[in-house]
Amino acid sequence: MRTTIVSAVLVVLLGLGLLVGAGVENGPNPFITLGVMNGAVFGLVALGLVLVYKGTRVFNFAQGEFGTIAAYLLFLSINRGWPYWVGILVALAGTVLIGLVLERGVIRPLINAPRINVLVATIAAALFMIGMEILIARIEPRSLSPIIAAVDSSGNPNGVTVFNLPIEPQRLIALGVLLSLGGVLAWFFSKTDLGLAVLATSQDAFATRVMGIGIERMSRFIWVSAALLGAIAGILYVPLTGALTPAVMTSNILIPAFTGAVIGGMTSLPGAFVGGIVIGVVQSVGLWAGGHFTIGEKALQEVIPGVEQVTILLVLLAVLLSRPQGLLGKEA
Repeated sequence: MRTTIVSAVLVVLLGLGLLVGAGVENGPNPFITLGVMNGAVFGLVALGLVLVYKGTRVFNFAQGEFGTIAAYLLFLSINRGWPYWVGILVALAGTVLIGLVLERGVIRPLINAPRINVLVATIAAALFMIGMEILIARIEPRSLSPIIAAVDSSGNPNGVTVFNLPIEPQRLIALGVLLSLGGVLAWFFSKTDLGLAVLATSQDAFATRVMGIGIERMSRFIWVSAALLGAIAGILYVPLTGALTPAVMTSNILIPAFTGAVIGGMTSLPGAFVGGIVIGVVQSVGLWAGGHFTIGEKALQEVIPGVEQVTILLVLLAVLLSRPQGLLGKEA
């Protein structure tokens, strides 16, 4: 019920924002639209963060690097002349394998250790993956083509135009994937035995063992699933950046995704979607406000550098002060 109410309020607020900005020259509407598209990518990474947190009560600092590695694997596959869809399969399979190795070699030995030890281990894993990316691929930026080109052979833009803002097919695909995955995962954790077993593992590992549920099997499933979600996010996001570099997902996406997960609720998969959209819109509207409004004779962004990040911080503080568990999260 709360998910429906919060989602409805979010839609109403977006609608009011678009209505107020309709017909205004240099208004916020294109930025709101772009914010929703960017928020879809934030939401995809946030889904992986929430999945790991729901199952282990640990924040996974390596989530962004699953996406970066998938993007590199896709780039290498395309460069070998393989079809794009084969490259996607290779990227997904390779990243899932890395997630499996990470779980078996790093997370599994710490399964009974304090949660802070596991958190530090994910930081170490992320740094190791970044170091390997630099060692193998160097820092040289590379260009990764999207699933569907932004323009056709005649130079005309593909996708759709909303408020005079061309929306690339890649962004539309990311939004569709987020909606689909959010629905599937919400159903999985509420209706299936495996999903309920994962939640039980996070609540009381000892009682879960007594009931005959294998903690190791649950851990393997959680981390493989998180790696798969991170890989999907990387494949969809990196072509939009124009440059594939080491740690691109961690540096550009991890913090907004984490903020979105906190705002939505670290225990709520629908909250990850809502929080990602909120952060995307707030960031884009803050960027618009920074260039649109002035203080004296100076633009707002000159008086407050990084005004869009300050706006995100204010929204995060407002949510945490009013509802510490997030918009859709549950109290512990």
